[in-house]
Amino acid sequence: MLQLRLIVPADLREPVMARLDACVGVAHVAVLPGGAVRPAGDLVLCDVAREAVDELLGELKELGLPERGAISMDEAGLVLSRAADEAERDAPGEGVDALVWEEVSEVVHEESTLSGVFLALLAVATMLAACGAVLDSAILVVGAMAVGPEFGPLAGLCVAVVQRRLRPALRSLLALAVGFAAAVALTVGFAWLMDALGLFSDARFAADRPNTSFIWQPDAMSFVVAFLAGVAGLLSLTSAKASALVGVAISVTTVPAAANAAVALAYGEYAQARGSAVQLALNLSGIVLAGVLTLLVQHAAWRLARRGPGRG
Repeated sequence: MLQLRLIVPADLREPVMARLDACVGVAHVAVLPGGAVRPAGDLVLCDVAREAVDELLGELKELGLPERGAISMDEAGLVLSRAADEAERDAPGEGVDALVWEEVSEVVHEESTLSGVFLALLAVATMLAACGAVLDSAILVVGAMAVGPEFGPLAGLCVAVVQRRLRPALRSLLALAVGFAAAVALTVGFAWLMDALGLFSDARFAADRPNTSFIWQPDAMSFVVAFLAGVAGLLSLTSAKASALVGVAISVTTVPAAANAAVALAYGEYAQARGSAVQLALNLSGIVLAGVLTLLVQHAAWRLARRGPGRG
């Protein structure tokens, strides 16, 4: 169950309550008349089955409630109630399959915005991956994959494409372009510094690296893995399975590819730089393509599920 907290102006009270009464997934409606001060209005609390939330939010937006009042939503946590059980039973579809667009859009908006923290995490992850590439350490490369924050803008781009929204798509593209450009530039400087300190060397980087050579030697499997990771990533995002995102993060070589390209540029190893760039492009395109297709299939399947009967 999800808990909605609504601030409802006086003239919207009746239509909002009518929407809540008509929604089969709503339970535990509580009204505090005049409970809200800014903006002024009633404070309405209710628990809603996850599978009914998306449609209800759409109806409340049509009434203009976000512009004149407010809508907030949180996980209800443990709910012991026969009314809640009946609401979940009567709502069509399964809660775990429910696609709540407003929730997804809000999550990816935060994760796909270009910020100082995003740039710092991406730069640190790229430098860490550069250490792994030079030392031929798979452990360091995997650690860098887990640190990298690039999946946020990729997911944001997928959502924006499916929703046909230009501004969020441009915001995600800006974060990716500026983020990777800055990370590569900083990692080139990092490689020169490490070389000056005697910790990196061209000979070590150009030598055989069996544990990390896949970073700059892309093949068909690179795209396949990225595609599957994109499917898993968007499914975990839309179903709030955050733990699955860790698996996605360490399955694609976006950050390691950028890191290897940076070190290759620092040492003039242009063949490796080209291979790493191709690997990066394959991974990014595979994730975006898979993410868009996953969201389209989820959206179509959820629309069919909502048209069907409840689970009673």
